Amino acid sequence: MMCNEIHVWGDSLARGIVYREEQKRYAISRERCTTRLAQSLPIKVENHSGMGATVLDGLKWFADFTGAPGALCAIEFGGNDCDLDWAKVAENPEHVVEARVPLHVFEESIARFVKEVRQRDMEAVLVTPLPLHSERYFQWVTKGLNAQAVLAALGDVHHIYRWQERYANAVRAVARALGVRMLDLRDVLLAQPDYENLICLDGVHPNDEGHRRLSDAVMPLAQARFAAAIRLADQEASEAHLSSIPSACMM
Repeated sequence: MMCNEIHVWGDSLARGIVYREEQKRYAISRERCTTRLAQSLPIKVENHSGMGATVLDGLKWFADFTGAPGALCAIEFGGNDCDLDWAKVAENPEHVVEARVPLHVFEESIARFVKEVRQRDMEAVLVTPLPLHSERYFQWVTKGLNAQAVLAALGDVHHIYRWQERYANAVRAVARALGVRMLDLRDVLLAQPDYENLICLDGVHPNDEGHRRLSDAVMPLAQARFAAAIRLADQEASEAHLSSIPSACMM
């Protein structure tokens, strides 16, 4: 079945959000994957992602979605799902604070998303959540809070990174269990020798250069996937007469 549409479901990372330090606000990067894919491929590319979204939000949005059979649906969540209520952590450092979406619920929901995509005759592709920069993220989320209390609850600053990594591992586990394609963009970013220079001040969003390098990794894969679909469609069209049912006058 030909890939005739690409749809992306995710959070602010998939949305292409960057933090502009000069303006002290968030914006959308021109280097984001969906923008560059739309410019390079002759098919529809739609981004259904939203800042602050979890996989539960994505499932709600997908329920009202109608896509063409054969469409490719990329699913990227985890960054917000694993997030904590930092004010509660600061107020009660001795108590366990649940993530916005507990890990087991996250993994089950990612698997459900894949299955719902397949039930509609579309192809799912999982995308790992991107790595955060522990020190910057800690400074960002503890603004106006008791940072020492938060640190006491975590044990060390890098606990944030390890906690988030478990959600990335959950995405990998679902990909293996369901035999679904996966883009490990987390590994792409970590493989960059200047990784720290690719993350915004908030410690979680890639900057423009970070988005460009992620796009550079995705572009050839998407272009090859589309080219293969075109070749398959052409081959099926050329061979159609070989498998056609003879008409009565030919019998």
